[in-house]
Amino acid sequence: MSENDIFSHLNMQQKKAVTHKTGPLLIVAGAGTGKTTVITQRIVWLIENSLARPDEILALTFTDKAAGEMEERVDRILPIGYLDLWIMTFHAFAERVLKLNAIDIGLPYEFKILNTTQQWMLIRQNMGKFDLDYYQPIGNPTKFIHALLNHFSRCKDENISPSDYIHYTGDLKAGLDSMESSGGNAKNSNKDILEIKRLEEIAKAFHTYQQLLLDNDSLDFGDLINYALKLFRERLNILKHYQNKFKYILVDEFQDTNYAQYQLIKLLAGTMANITVVLDDDQSIYMWRGASYNNALQFKKDYPECEQISLIENYRTAQNILDLTYGFIQLNNPERLEAQDKSGKLSKNLKSNLKEKGEIHHLHLKSETDEIEAVINKIIDIKNNDSQSVWNDFAVLIRTNAMADGFMAGFENASVPYMYLSARGLYSKPIIMDIIAFLKAIDDYHESRAVFRILNWPIFNLDNNTISGLNYLARKKACSLYSALKKSPFELKFDAASYAQISKILKLIDAGTSLAKEKNASQVLLNFMINSGWEKYLTKNDNKQSRDSLKYINSFYKIIQEFEKNFTDKSVKNFLQQIEMEMEAGDTGALEIDSDDGPEAVKIMTIHSAKGLEFRHVFIVNLVDKRFPTTERHEPISIPDALIKEIVPTGDVHLQEERRLFYVAMTRAKQTLFLTSSLDYGGARKKKMSRFLSEIGFDKTQPQGNTKQAYAIKANQVADVKKSQEEKDKMPAYFSFTQLKAYESCPLQYKYAHVFKVPTIGNARFSFGKTMHSTLQKFMQCLVDSKHARQNDLFSNRAKNELPSLKQLQTMYAKSWIDDWYESEKQKNEYFKKGKQILKTFYARAVSHLPVIKFLEKGFNFKINGHSIKGTIDRIDELSDGTLEIIDYKTGSVKENQEKDQLLIYQIAGKEIFDEKISKLTFYYLNDNQQVSFLGTEKELAKQIRKISEIIDGIESRNFEPKQSKFVCEYCDFKYICDHRIL
Repeated sequence: MSENDIFSHLNMQQKKAVTHKTGPLLIVAGAGTGKTTVITQRIVWLIENSLARPDEILALTFTDKAAGEMEERVDRILPIGYLDLWIMTFHAFAERVLKLNAIDIGLPYEFKILNTTQQWMLIRQNMGKFDLDYYQPIGNPTKFIHALLNHFSRCKDENISPSDYIHYTGDLKAGLDSMESSGGNAKNSNKDILEIKRLEEIAKAFHTYQQLLLDNDSLDFGDLINYALKLFRERLNILKHYQNKFKYILVDEFQDTNYAQYQLIKLLAGTMANITVVLDDDQSIYMWRGASYNNALQFKKDYPECEQISLIENYRTAQNILDLTYGFIQLNNPERLEAQDKSGKLSKNLKSNLKEKGEIHHLHLKSETDEIEAVINKIIDIKNNDSQSVWNDFAVLIRTNAMADGFMAGFENASVPYMYLSARGLYSKPIIMDIIAFLKAIDDYHESRAVFRILNWPIFNLDNNTISGLNYLARKKACSLYSALKKSPFELKFDAASYAQISKILKLIDAGTSLAKEKNASQVLLNFMINSGWEKYLTKNDNKQSRDSLKYINSFYKIIQEFEKNFTDKSVKNFLQQIEMEMEAGDTGALEIDSDDGPEAVKIMTIHSAKGLEFRHVFIVNLVDKRFPTTERHEPISIPDALIKEIVPTGDVHLQEERRLFYVAMTRAKQTLFLTSSLDYGGARKKKMSRFLSEIGFDKTQPQGNTKQAYAIKANQVADVKKSQEEKDKMPAYFSFTQLKAYESCPLQYKYAHVFKVPTIGNARFSFGKTMHSTLQKFMQCLVDSKHARQNDLFSNRAKNELPSLKQLQTMYAKSWIDDWYESEKQKNEYFKKGKQILKTFYARAVSHLPVIKFLEKGFNFKINGHSIKGTIDRIDELSDGTLEIIDYKTGSVKENQEKDQLLIYQIAGKEIFDEKISKLTFYYLNDNQQVSFLGTEKELAKQIRKISEIIDGIESRNFEPKQSKFVCEYCDFKYICDHRIL
């Protein structure tokens, strides 16, 4: 890509930011000024101008979604293939560094990362180890544990360790003793003694919690950052390695960093300080989770020579809306970067490049119902009168999730397609409630509530009379509903079809009960999905509801897999107990949200979720006192000021943050901004309008009743609604060998696996293969590490580092062993024994002919006709002549006619990415300890490229017709739900 292409859509300030060469750079990017464009174009410019290779640039963001989108953008722009891009979240970066260097600071080699619920469960199960007196909870400890965890998390945001806390309380106690010995005030002394006792108790609890984590080989999210800091501070050789590796560092949403994250960035930047931070202090809305917008001020103090660039040309919002928001946010002065800039050069007064004037309206209604109806009618009215508008143009922004219910019900009644984007609530989704009901029923088939839910499943189609009759029989006989099902043929008169379904339900529960005694929860779930008919039902009814259900099942399956990784008892019973504990902790199940996913729909979401998004028409609702701005909630346990290391903000911090949140909401609007409120939300008192409405000049609006306009969508719009409900398959951002192979085998198989994402039952070969790959990766990494250590020994007095022993390799094997999907204990033992023998042979060969390993598990990305192909190569060795050998491990035996496609794809990638010549492609067959090598010819590579292009064309055209064959169908994971199978 030429510089003209890079700069063709950039304004002068954006161009200046993109082409900044060296030293610190502060980019102040207002809402809608193209900050993501600047970051991605800067990454590309650095690579294109040979200032850094792709893997020498570190770009840090705050969410996986933002990191994924940034990587996709860079991938679209870069014309060349590349190895790993380090575009990731802070936590992902810290985890990656610690996984490679954990042993250097005494961390467990394979630590687990606990989410908030898992942290809560860890404390709940070990409450007896916390010596509590002052904070001894009375009754249910749920909220208290959350308060403790929140406090520990905030401490870690501030890089405060348990030892820091303990030393602080020790100093306080010493000071008090000194005051008492000199005759201090007894009354004040008693108060101080109680306060010191409270702080000592917190410090000890913090220490106990941290020890519990380590005892369980676990870290929490705050630990990732703090241990990375510890690693870099205590192991300067490792810090130097990463400082040399990353020539440029870019940080998005810098205003959302906390103190510890900023310290990490500063350490990595080193003396070269090629660090770019992009921020908008007016959009700092995460102080509740430790973000410190004061880092923006601190950055200028730490790097006084930094170049500062302001992006003020707005590409999103009409000028009159920008003027309104700018006047409003200035009420936060002087606690804003613009107000504190003494040079007078920093401007946050955004200028729109849009010609059209926007619309700003305040709708003040008499009741909450009127407000909901007014919003929906207004959306329908705009849609009916604007042929260019689509449902995706509209967003209803709420301050809290609790405000969503009324609007969802309203849109449902009006037949307006909507999507509620919430990060929580998986366990309340109907299909997940159905699955949990089944698991409860097979754990205890006399659990009548669970059986009742099963009776109502649409796959059984039992009518109300049948279900009522069964309930009546259970009451009459004083028995469980399961027993009533058993008795029904002798006590009740149903038609044959009903009895057939009742028999099916009984068989399903009985089979599940038997399976649950022998198999893990994940295996029970997948068998249930097939045998119940749910998988076939959902994949056959290809609509939004079915696809959503499959998405929820996938998320739930991942939760079970995570549970099985963390517990030796992987039974259904234990899983249900963990779910109950999660719910007790207040966890409703995480949901993956994507505003671009699915059909056209009005979006309902919190303002926090809307950050970074834009819509033509925005409705900010429930703008009344106590709802927005909310009432300030003080932290139950606050950090002592003496321990806080950052600049402590002044003024009304909560009100300032709520103002910034309202500013974010208003700047999502491109063309029309609706602000709505009402007098009555239930309760005895009428609500006052939000002070924010007064601050932007809408305090005189008179309340109006609903016009009672019927929800009326024009006839042509009804067709649009139905059309919008048809799911449109999004093209993948990239293609892997697995995807390409699935489509080549059978396009319908690809659809089941990669469009529907139907979870599949595992097998012994898959579990064994993953175990062997994981073991060999760890072992080969140890070989690499030992080689580097021996090289270092030439220049130091460190003890000689020996090669890893066979015993160490076998220990790695035992720790990597995947215990799932074996048909029997005998088969599992046979595979385990076989693996030990394979490794013994592999070890002898590896240590007698030490390979020169260049890369392990190396990710790559290259393009074919504009489509990205991504993958990971097991191993790349450097040969004696300086050329490269690409190696892929196979756990099977040598095949007579080995398919070359996978290694040919690696060769195509390598030709584009590596400077060195590739001279050998090798399948390493572990079972036979045999290597089969070849090298693709130019003709074979060209043929492979054509083949990939044809497959992608088929996927693009949504051609998912089955390719029936006895061999393919016999080994297909989806043969039990496919009507086209040939067996």
